[in-house]
Amino acid sequence: MSEANKEKLSGLTSVKEIMDTATSFEVVARDFYQALAPKVSKNIRWLVDELAEEEQGHVDLFTKLANDPKVSEVMAEKIQRPVADGKFSDCVQVPDLGENPDDQTVLQYALLRETAAMEQYTELAETAPEGPLKEAFVFLANEEAEHKEELEKIYYEVVHSGGV
Repeated sequence: MSEANKEKLSGLTSVKEIMDTATSFEVVARDFYQALAPKVSKNIRWLVDELAEEEQGHVDLFTKLANDPKVSEVMAEKIQRPVADGKFSDCVQVPDLGENPDDQTVLQYALLRETAAMEQYTELAETAPEGPLKEAFVFLANEEAEHKEELEKIYYEVVHSGGV
C-alpha cells in the first residue's frame, strides 16, 4: 500500500495539503461572490460584496502564512484530517445560481459555506501545531462563526419578512 493511501486510511494529512485546500476554498469563495454581486437583488448586494471582501482577507491571511518561516517549518508535518473535510472540500465546487438568483437561495448557499468553514477551522484549530498556524485557525474559526451568526439573522429577516 502506498504511503499516500496509508495516510488517507489513518485520517492523516499534511499541513501543506490543508493549507492548499483552505486557500482554494477561500479563493473560490471570493471569486464566486465577486461574480455573484451584480446578479443579486439590491437588498443583499452589500452582503455579497462584504462576503467577497472577507474571503479576500482570508486569502491574504493564507498567503501571509505560506510565507511565514515558522509555518514553512511545519508544512510537511502530519495532522489529523478534519471530520468536516469532505463537506469543506465539496465547497470548492460552486453551484450555478443562474442569472437572477433569489435572496433566499444566495443566503442558503452562503450559510452552507460559512458552516463548512467554521467546522473545518474549528477542528484544525484543535489539531494544528502550536504557533502562527494554530492561531490563524482559531481566528478563522471565530470569524466564520460570527459570519454564520450574522447570516442567520439576515436570513431570518429576509425569509420571515416576506422579502423573497
